[in-house]
Amino acid sequence: MTAAARLDFRLNPADKARISRAADLRGVPLSTFVRDAVLREAENVMAAELSVTLSAEESRRFLAALDQPFAPNARLRKAMERGLVRR
Repeated sequence: MTAAARLDFRLNPADKARISRAADLRGVPLSTFVRDAVLREAENVMAAELSVTLSAEESRRFLAALDQPFAPNARLRKAMERGLVRR
């Protein structure tokens, strides 16, 4: 895969030396080490922010609510009547 975009940032020398040492210990180029670490952290952040974890009780209540027949409230009924919401 050919890289098509760059990401530049500044580090103090101590931080760069620390990251370089870790990359050396892994036996990978510095850019590969940084890319992999950043992508791993991005996945962790997205998983934490974009997923919902329910307890067993919350899960039961959620599934029970899904099993209930749909009953629009007054505002939704009014929007449906005006054609703002499709049925």
